[in-house]
Amino acid sequence: MALFQSSTSIIPDALAVPRHIAIIMDGNGRWAKNRFMPRVMGHQRGVEALREVVKACRSLGVEYLTVFAFSSENWRRPADEVSFLMSLFLKMLEHEVANLHQNNIRLKIIGDRSRFNDKLRQTMRNAEQLTASNTALTLTIAANYGGRWDVMNAVQAMLKEHPQLAQDFTEENLSPYLSMSDAPEPDLFIRTGGEQRISNFMLWQLAYTELYFTDVLWPAFGRAELEAAIASYQKRERRFGRTSEQLQGKADA
Repeated sequence: MALFQSSTSIIPDALAVPRHIAIIMDGNGRWAKNRFMPRVMGHQRGVEALREVVKACRSLGVEYLTVFAFSSENWRRPADEVSFLMSLFLKMLEHEVANLHQNNIRLKIIGDRSRFNDKLRQTMRNAEQLTASNTALTLTIAANYGGRWDVMNAVQAMLKEHPQLAQDFTEENLSPYLSMSDAPEPDLFIRTGGEQRISNFMLWQLAYTELYFTDVLWPAFGRAELEAAIASYQKRERRFGRTSEQLQGKADA
């Protein structure tokens, strides 16, 4: 499987449609609360929103979609909500993977799986194996994931395999061990729900990503909102350390 270099070492092509979109799906609980519903109903509606966004990304030509489903900090939530989220994740995998496979969508799951039960871990493996050869879109779900965990885990894995690098290693040495080494860095990051922070999501990979924040709560986020985010992205000037004049000169060449 191909490995991608980071935007600090190469300048990626600036495409009209983002090749890779990363999303923090925030606002499920507030969406439910605003409707006098239990918080868990917001999470359930959030799965429907994800289904719509996956479909939209595939039709728009997005190649990679990565979503933050459950962070390593989310274990701090009430126990009953965490239990529901684990159950919902399992149910989603059991019911949605066949449809993903039918639509030529590859599913990948990143994060620390050690806290998940055996049934959930096996279901994850089965889903990834079934869809491994699909090519239309790669959907990556970050579950029990944290950006700092990702970097630390990569360092530990690299040094276990190459202990001689302990005194001196480069970005190129480390990159293959990161969770998203087989995907280009996100072009566009979207966070719903009104918060304007990255919250320990893909800290390494978002170095040069265009950030887009919206007040729309995740369960209400659909194709129209996705297209609005892409339209904002298309107005950005992606310089990667260069000047506007350099970009203009390249366009005139």
